[in-house]
Amino acid sequence: MLAFVTLLIVSACSGTNELQPPAGTKPIQDFTFTNQDGKPFGLKDLNGKVWMADFIFTNCETVCPPLTANLSKLQELAKENNLGVEFVSFSVDPEVDTPASMKAYGENFQADFSNWNYLTGYSQKEIEKFTLDNFQALVQKTDASDQVAHTTSFFLVNQEGKVVKSYRGLENTPYEEMIKDIKSLQ
Repeated sequence: MLAFVTLLIVSACSGTNELQPPAGTKPIQDFTFTNQDGKPFGLKDLNGKVWMADFIFTNCETVCPPLTANLSKLQELAKENNLGVEFVSFSVDPEVDTPASMKAYGENFQADFSNWNYLTGYSQKEIEKFTLDNFQALVQKTDASDQVAHTTSFFLVNQEGKVVKSYRGLENTPYEEMIKDIKSLQ
């Protein structure tokens, strides 16, 4: 078991634990969680919109800061290209991440909260199941560490709420491809 957990953590850091999402096969399951302002935010708020999702946690010591910096850069590029796209960051450590800590984390990366929501307010089991069921990606927290193994991909979701593509979020992030793909959905 320890070997599996170690492999999972190492693979999460390298981004090799990715299961490719089923492009357009089924819509994201309905959800309503709590955003950085302590308000309910869910799938109904994203209905009819193109959005990009990722998975982070505020006390992450490895992959989350560069992931969030890269998503922040994408948010800026989307603004420059006048693209109407939403951004959603799901906490993979919801029992630690509060709305206030999520807001402070986003502020550290100059997140524009007008179209970027940081979500928490669910159990660890719920986010692990939600991520696997909807994004075919792994999230796992163990008692052995305060760090959480998780996907390092960005996921593009279309107006019908279906994952249509995933991208490397950690290194060699394909910004031009992502902007092109977002434009193609609008």
